Amino acid sequence: MMSRLHVLVIGPGLGRDPLMQDTVALVIQAARTKNLPLVLDADALLVVQKDPGLVSGYTQAILTPNVVEFKRLCDALGVDVTGQEGETARVEALAKALQGVTIIEKGASDFISDGNNTIKNDMEGGKKRSGGQGDTLTGSVATFLAWRKAYLDELWDTGSEKLGEGEMIQLAAFGGSAITRESSRLAFSKRGRSLQASDLTDEVHSAFMNLFGEIDGEAGASRL
Repeated sequence: MMSRLHVLVIGPGLGRDPLMQDTVALVIQAARTKNLPLVLDADALLVVQKDPGLVSGYTQAILTPNVVEFKRLCDALGVDVTGQEGETARVEALAKALQGVTIIEKGASDFISDGNNTIKNDMEGGKKRSGGQGDTLTGSVATFLAWRKAYLDELWDTGSEKLGEGEMIQLAAFGGSAITRESSRLAFSKRGRSLQASDLTDEVHSAFMNLFGEIDGEAGASRL
């Protein structure tokens, strides 16, 4: 089945049943043998917390922890971020501890790092966080990673100057972060404090058009 996939998302709605968690560990191992890009969030991060070696050194993996999950991962890896100087030092330290895994540290600003290169996304988002918004992020990141696979397979004319595979991992992470923050901003402008995570889904198309537009010149003009 994995040979038919462009990317694999694990975490949203997963739960913490021990059998399911053990199965996820096996799935991650199998994905690595296929060099399949992974996006791990929510309870999949608990699997990594228990056994960081599952993803350590696997540069095709993107982890998307919130503040609590981020601290747990740091504790599991013995990463002390309390005395780190600079706003990017925390995420860089964790990414280095995982030997090049890309981390999206979610927060007031999103910090994206593989330990060597770091991006800060401080685009405006909504003023309310609702449980489940991370699903929009994982889905958006996965979509960009699937397009990355199509790019690498040259399904269209990509020109003579090729983007590097690692560079595209970070661009996919940033693209997903940008879509999520813009979706949140749009949803909050309509729903205010009654916003639910599902409201972001209704704004994904508008967010994409606002940020990226369409290359054929139809509606939408890229802001990025």
